[in-house]
Amino acid sequence: MKTHKLLLLAFALYSSLAFAQSTAPATETYAVQVQAGVRVKMRDGISLVCDIYRPKAEGKFPVLLIRTPYNRKDPATGMYLASHGYISIHMDTRGRFDSDGEFYPFRYEANDGYDTVEWAAALPYADGRVGMHGGSYVGATQMLAASAAPPHLVGIFPYVTAMEYYEGWTYEGGALMQWFAESWTSGLVLDTIMRKTGRLNRAAQWAEQLPVEDYRLFNVPTAQDVAPYFRDWVEHESNDDYWKQVKVSDHYGKMNIKALHSGGWHDIFSGGSIRNFIEMQKQAPTEEARKGQRLLMGPWAHAATSPEGKIGDVTFGKQAVLDMNATVVKWYDYVMKGKKNEFASDSPIKIFVLGDNVWRDEKEFPLARTNYTKYFLHSAKGANAVNGDGAISTAAPKAEKPDVFDYDPASPVRTIGGRLCCGGLPPGPADQSLNESRNDVLVYSTPVLTQDVEVTGFITAEIYASTSAADTDFTAMIVDVDEKGYARYLGDGIIRARYRNSTAKPEPIKPNEVYKYTIDLWATSNVFKAGHRIRVYISSSNFPRFNRNLNTGEKTFGSTRMVKARQTIYHDAEHPSAIVLPIIPRK
Repeated sequence: MKTHKLLLLAFALYSSLAFAQSTAPATETYAVQVQAGVRVKMRDGISLVCDIYRPKAEGKFPVLLIRTPYNRKDPATGMYLASHGYISIHMDTRGRFDSDGEFYPFRYEANDGYDTVEWAAALPYADGRVGMHGGSYVGATQMLAASAAPPHLVGIFPYVTAMEYYEGWTYEGGALMQWFAESWTSGLVLDTIMRKTGRLNRAAQWAEQLPVEDYRLFNVPTAQDVAPYFRDWVEHESNDDYWKQVKVSDHYGKMNIKALHSGGWHDIFSGGSIRNFIEMQKQAPTEEARKGQRLLMGPWAHAATSPEGKIGDVTFGKQAVLDMNATVVKWYDYVMKGKKNEFASDSPIKIFVLGDNVWRDEKEFPLARTNYTKYFLHSAKGANAVNGDGAISTAAPKAEKPDVFDYDPASPVRTIGGRLCCGGLPPGPADQSLNESRNDVLVYSTPVLTQDVEVTGFITAEIYASTSAADTDFTAMIVDVDEKGYARYLGDGIIRARYRNSTAKPEPIKPNEVYKYTIDLWATSNVFKAGHRIRVYISSSNFPRFNRNLNTGEKTFGSTRMVKARQTIYHDAEHPSAIVLPIIPRK
């Protein structure tokens, strides 16, 4: 119970986005009045509950809306925004806390978001314009509301959120994002258990039954009762019609809004934050909306940042701390009040460059000056573990023997930091060298760098491999190794063999046949300093971040049988395995 309370407290941070309390002087322009427990009826008759914070003044004001499953009660944010001239509305989403209905992730957010936006715009003290903000699932409520195109929604500020709810939220490369899916669901069910237990234990249902001593005084809901969606997620392991019902990218063309897409290089949803920006910049229906997209990428993970700017093992400095409430106000001062602040700049992108640990403005993403460079895998004796002779270089391979390792699902490579969320495992940059002694981890490194090398953009691994199994996974990770051997996490990815060409249509593989696998490591911005090494790991597991492939070719749902797999990674002239790095020229 204590763990669940801690999880809900953590999730509440994403609802309020209070990752850093405002450091600006608390100059309240307006006194604030609060109306709590306001009920809003949706189109199907279900009532949702919200609190309204608004300036205590004459006139009409724009609305800033949060729709959250993590408990709407966040007076600090509400008071701050209202004091700066906005009506701040905080709503419990359907089936959460004081709102009626049943919670099922994503399913109702488009219609409920539309109805709430239009209700808020028509309030007698509102000026007809509505913006939304919030992080994690609260970002999803914004993207889904925007997909329904409510006429009075003018802006959103989705923070650390995904592009899709199959790829990048529940699955990646066909593999279940197990740690996030299980821990997030577990944290949410506490409120649902309390709601459903109350319904199962109403006195009127058993008061007249005899004998008294045989009564079941406490009926407990099952896991299926409180989180039916989790079973659905595991059953629908392909990107099928189940997921298309909540597919955001089909609707970019009608999102006539400005958006501040914000994420962290170490966040579990970082790829989605960037791709939402890129695609809305291309597909939004008007030039004003397309030019109104902004991207803010910091060093953050999916967790609170310390006042010193510490994320994972690394302290990036106070410049890495985002004053969230102040950023919300600045964004909407630009969108709704026309203020010429930093968001009015002709550079729509601001990125935090790791290694240099500085912010930098950019015109586009990926950067136009990118030099995509293949660093090919090499070895002579073998790349198994850090004591092997695995190397990466820009020289193409010729005649080289492959690297071989055994993958045992009963003894997977364990996740250390990185793009994690929830449930106790610490996310963010962490030392990966603890896994380097494993023979089932292939290690490929550059020589010690003689000059700085900047990598900013999307990273992919192109791996030629075979397996003895009916199905398996291949993983890739890139790290920055300093002079002391500390291997700092930068990015990772996975591909499930049967989903190598499409996550919608699995294609079986033939054991011991060579296939090309493309692994998406998402994006980063990092300067590998002179004296450091660029290092890549190739393996077949990253557990519990991703569920283990049991190597049988059976569906995930219901499978328990495991077999070991002999994995072969080729790097020769016919099979030039490589990692493709977006190299940025240094001035």
